[in-house]
Amino acid sequence: MENNKEKVGEQETVEEVADVEQEIIDESPMENETTIKEVETLQKEKDELYEKMLRVQAEYDNFRKRTQKEKEADRKYRSQSLITELLPVVDNFERALSTEVQDSSTKSFVEGMEMIYRQLNDALNKEGVEVIETVGAEFDPHFHQAVMQVEDDQYDSNIVVEELQKGYKLKDRVIRPAMVKVNQ
Repeated sequence: MENNKEKVGEQETVEEVADVEQEIIDESPMENETTIKEVETLQKEKDELYEKMLRVQAEYDNFRKRTQKEKEADRKYRSQSLITELLPVVDNFERALSTEVQDSSTKSFVEGMEMIYRQLNDALNKEGVEVIETVGAEFDPHFHQAVMQVEDDQYDSNIVVEELQKGYKLKDRVIRPAMVKVNQ
């Protein structure tokens, strides 16, 4: 009898499960449509967020690369402002040293000034400062500033004839263009 009770209990359980399954099946089409719409909406949101994340990641990579380049340029040209301030000093040294000296006591003073001038030039050269070549070179507006034009048969057209003020480069950047006279 217990077996019969168990069978009846199992049959009732099976019937209950079948009823629940039928309810799920009956409710399913409506819920399935809603679920499908929700899934599609969530998929669309996920895709939009993924695209947004990719754009933000690309922007960050570009920012990182740009700041790295700026840091490298800062390191490379860190002394540019100091060098720009020292160039007039170098010009004045050159003007002072170009004067003729007759007195022997003044000659020793000039020799001392020449030593200081050489040390200053050596320090500038160690930082990467170079003098821009001018006389006899072809005029280049990136390196030369034409102040005057002359007609000289000794030089070809567009050739620098005379340097009025030295020009300087720091590594590959022009700090001050050379002021020159150019042949027409």
